Amino acid sequence: MTTTAPAAAPPRVPEAIHKRRWAILTVLVFSLLVVVLDNSILNVAMKTIASPKPTGLGATQSQLEWAINSYTLVFVGLLFTAGLLGDRLGRKKVLLFGMVVFGAGSLLCSMAASPAELIAFRAVMGFGGAFVLPATLAIIMNVFEREEHPKAIGIWSGAVGLAIAIGPIAGGLLLAHFWWGSVFLVNVPIVVAALIGMVVLVPDSRDPKPGRLDPLGVLLSMVGLVALIYGIIKGGQDADFGVTESWVPIVGGLVVLIAFVLYQKRAAHPVLTISWFRNRHFSASVVAIGLAFFALMGVTFFGVFYIQSVRGYSPLQAGLLLLPLAVAQLVFSPRARFVVDRFGVKFTVALGMLLIAGSFVGFTTLGRTTGIWVLEVIAFVQGAGMALVMPPASVTIMSSLPREKAGSGSAVNNTFRQVGGSLGVAVLGALLSTAYRSGISGHLGQLPAALRGPAGESIEGTLGIAAQPQFHAAALVDPAKDAFVHAMHVTALGAAGAAALGLIVAVAFLPSKAAAYGGATAPRASADDAVAEKAAGEAQVAADATGAPSE
Repeated sequence: MTTTAPAAAPPRVPEAIHKRRWAILTVLVFSLLVVVLDNSILNVAMKTIASPKPTGLGATQSQLEWAINSYTLVFVGLLFTAGLLGDRLGRKKVLLFGMVVFGAGSLLCSMAASPAELIAFRAVMGFGGAFVLPATLAIIMNVFEREEHPKAIGIWSGAVGLAIAIGPIAGGLLLAHFWWGSVFLVNVPIVVAALIGMVVLVPDSRDPKPGRLDPLGVLLSMVGLVALIYGIIKGGQDADFGVTESWVPIVGGLVVLIAFVLYQKRAAHPVLTISWFRNRHFSASVVAIGLAFFALMGVTFFGVFYIQSVRGYSPLQAGLLLLPLAVAQLVFSPRARFVVDRFGVKFTVALGMLLIAGSFVGFTTLGRTTGIWVLEVIAFVQGAGMALVMPPASVTIMSSLPREKAGSGSAVNNTFRQVGGSLGVAVLGALLSTAYRSGISGHLGQLPAALRGPAGESIEGTLGIAAQPQFHAAALVDPAKDAFVHAMHVTALGAAGAAALGLIVAVAFLPSKAAAYGGATAPRASADDAVAEKAAGEAQVAADATGAPSE
């Protein structure tokens, strides 16, 4: 008796696109790098921008914070809407639009004549960046076959980690040779090169049946996210989430987002399909990513101050010291799929969270004279942990959804990541500030009463006053560094707790079998459906080539 093996489903990606998929991924990685790199470069330029003209813009601390926050507010507020529009209008079109706006914003920032202009132009950059990030991941889902998604998304995730770590190095090199605006102007040639590559290589794709657009749903999502992030930012700035400027927008944002969810459950054409979250693999992956970035962005915040203010390294040296974090992500992210194949998604993400939590516990061993090699080992372990969390969690999210919803799925992924990161900076930053104030307050009695508040706000505030001879406060340097190290230990334990919570979520809810990775949890198409999808893709390729609209 002979048996006939079931016929393999035909390829979902047209051959013309499949042949150039790695070139397409390279273009997408460059567009991703320039968006993620920008924020990490800006952190290095803060002190220079604060310098009086002509060296900088003479920006105050508050203006510097809003140069970062204006970008974050617009970026996070539009992320979900941008992903939705990509599914409806075409991901390539949305990506090109986002890159053009981001490049224009970068050029304007480099020519800003005042802090107010810089803040406004940073918001323009955030507007463009919101259309870039979800489109890159959505396009990856549509140019790679399902079995190659883990490898492609691993490279995509590694690029994010690389950009976060090399930003300070790039910024330090630019500021060593050029004026402050160079940290923005450098984006322009990269954007131009990426745009050329996109026009030539990247195919368009969209949801063939998007339904009617729901303006009220879009508005509710934007208002809720912007209010929530604004409140989180204000609470972090003041190290007090009880102030009216913080808790009112936080509560208001949560109320609006709850109304958004309730409305989406009843809407005829929802912008977000709430039933996606009933899939525990999808929900657990989203939460794991949010918690991982909560911890990562928090430690990035205090790590820079430890390296520069406590240990005395320059911004460029600080960037180089964080390279092990990038190297580990670059090496392990594309290889996380091998761990998944052997042990499953649950084990891989849980192991990653365990490494992240362990790295934060490792921060408690760092003091003022600890060998710097210890920090290098900690950074490498942390990078390896992130590499084991991000690709499997992202693949699980995207594979839980139909491919035509890739833009919306990518937007959910990135929105939770950005919200988690913003919460990490705000909450862990507030914890760091509170612990530091508690540690330094007993040493400020020698200062005039008017100076005690500014001196106790941060280690930079204390060291700034200690450096001014007229205050005779040089004796504050050692207590300030000791107080910061203690505050860093407390904050690191808080970040470790967030990572431990992510570990629990992974163990409780993620799939244990590797079979669920890269597609088993996603809706399966029949062979006929696959043939039809391939034909539609080929029609899209023909339309791209002739300029005619596709069906």
